[in-house]
Amino acid sequence: MNTKKILVIDDQKENLFILEDRLDLEGFKVITAYNGLSGIELAKEHKPDLVLLDIMMPEISGFEVCRELTNNEITKNIPVIILTALSNAEDTEKGFAAGAFDFIKKPFNRIELLARIKAALRFSETKKLLLELEKINTFSATVKKTNHDIKQPLTLINLSVTAIKREMENEIFNKESVLKRISYIENSVKEIIDVLEQMSKIQNPQVQKYLENIELNNFENVKLHQQFQK
Repeated sequence: MNTKKILVIDDQKENLFILEDRLDLEGFKVITAYNGLSGIELAKEHKPDLVLLDIMMPEISGFEVCRELTNNEITKNIPVIILTALSNAEDTEKGFAAGAFDFIKKPFNRIELLARIKAALRFSETKKLLLELEKINTFSATVKKTNHDIKQPLTLINLSVTAIKREMENEIFNKESVLKRISYIENSVKEIIDVLEQMSKIQNPQVQKYLENIELNNFENVKLHQQFQK
């Protein structure tokens, strides 16, 4: 079983204790950070499946931490749920602009907390699957193109060999014709080698850019957040 890792960033020790206790009971592996700067470093080091982030912290705010995590190449695909006592629309918009996946208003209850966490983890897993599928599709398309690129020079080699054999059977040997066919073969071999060298350089197929930026509609997130405030 793959235990999900959750990084909790909060400067209030009592909040960290409560969250760690609840998440531990649910089977999550919990990593804690007492400030934003150490939280960013721990996120890069441990690459958690999810980040729970407090907003009101000294030195660097949760908004700044969220922006750093979602813009960093190492952590950009980790969903961030903001834990906050702030409830006005401006702060909500600011959080989503920083790249937050969702908001949970303090004080939170266990059912809502777990529901939001599980929704974020499901979204993250779906996104990873889509990325892997796109990698497979991209690689498959590359293989098909390579197959097409190799077929033409192989056909030319086959035709040239046939022509050389036919020339060899003639009573009068045409050296110029044979040398011309040999040059066709040499050029075709070079083309095939070039294609294979390009294939050998492919280690991680490039996925389409739109899949790297999959986001939930912010408007829907805001509505969900507002519903929980009622």
